[in-house]
Amino acid sequence: MKKTFFRQKAAKEIMISGLNGKALQVSQADIPDLAAIKAVLPDQCLNCSTNTSLAYLAQSLIIQAIVIFIGISMPLRMEILPVWVLYWLASGTTAMGLWVIAHECGHGAFSKNRKLETFVGYVLHSMLLVPYFSWQRSHLVHHTYTNHIANGETHVPLVIRGNGIDEQAGGEKDIAIAGKLGKVQYGVFQLVLHLIFGWPAYLLTGKTGGPKYGLSNHFWPIAPFSKKLWTKKWINKVWLSDWGIGLTLFALIAWSLHDGFVTVFAIYIAPLLVVNIWLVTYTWLHHTDTDVPHLGRSEFSQLRGAFLSIDRPYGKVIDFLHHKIGSTHAIHHIAPWMPHYHAGKATVALKNAFPKVYLYNPTPILQALWLISTNCIAVTREESSGRYVWKNPW
Repeated sequence: MKKTFFRQKAAKEIMISGLNGKALQVSQADIPDLAAIKAVLPDQCLNCSTNTSLAYLAQSLIIQAIVIFIGISMPLRMEILPVWVLYWLASGTTAMGLWVIAHECGHGAFSKNRKLETFVGYVLHSMLLVPYFSWQRSHLVHHTYTNHIANGETHVPLVIRGNGIDEQAGGEKDIAIAGKLGKVQYGVFQLVLHLIFGWPAYLLTGKTGGPKYGLSNHFWPIAPFSKKLWTKKWINKVWLSDWGIGLTLFALIAWSLHDGFVTVFAIYIAPLLVVNIWLVTYTWLHHTDTDVPHLGRSEFSQLRGAFLSIDRPYGKVIDFLHHKIGSTHAIHHIAPWMPHYHAGKATVALKNAFPKVYLYNPTPILQALWLISTNCIAVTREESSGRYVWKNPW
């Protein structure tokens, strides 16, 4: 009866997703501690094997090499532009597997040989125009403060009547804009804004980060940008990241001068845009849904935030190509040092041991993207709980 009443009440104020309001029924007292979590995981889950990690790296490299070979064998003619579009979607999708491997290196989950791990991650991310150490630092902050309204580092929402200090102000303005544009137009606008421009905007300005770190730049760790994200030991690492990006850009320019810009666009740039779309899709859907709250200081703990991560159904092909990054993301946030090839078993153990707090949304991915882009516009603070919940504008 209590659960039914909650859902009836919440439905009037909050749009219920495929999670059925589950995340809103969780309190800090429901969250297990790390010792309890480790106790239910299979023993091998927390150990990484260099040889196994290298085998998965080889798998992704071989797949990408085959795809690129197909691409360079295709004629660059406008008459087959639809075929090229399909190629870009395929190549960007397979290349995302390399992004995931590099991400794993940044977490220390690739190998106990730290020099090898750093080399692999640095090279892979640099090739994908990701500043390796800079992103390693900001991503660490994201993991430490997942769904924290002030200190979170990605997809932190605007707050209705936010104070602009420990809340992102401007939520009421975005609600008004959504009302003027209408649901469909606003949803399309948000999809384009996030999927096409979101990743470069984040790297260059810290867009969608919380208010704590201000205007940050992943390539320039000093003034005129905020230095709050880059503590002293990270400044030189940011510059080192830039060297990787610079060498990649130099190689792309040389390639363009040799074979022409159209070739570079077709084989590298267009697929990279698809990689970036995958990245934003994963990050957005991992931590956002209409009935998943953000937390103020009084409600937050690192594990409480981690358990707000959402697993979703990406299907066997995408899970294979992307090393299950989307369907095992909850355990990744709880134990980020765990290699991906153990995450499936660990997720089953987590779900069975802690069903009340494990979040899985079965909504198909494209439908989920549309629901979030049209309904997750701004949050409002619940005075009774200290949580921030999405205001349904429609």
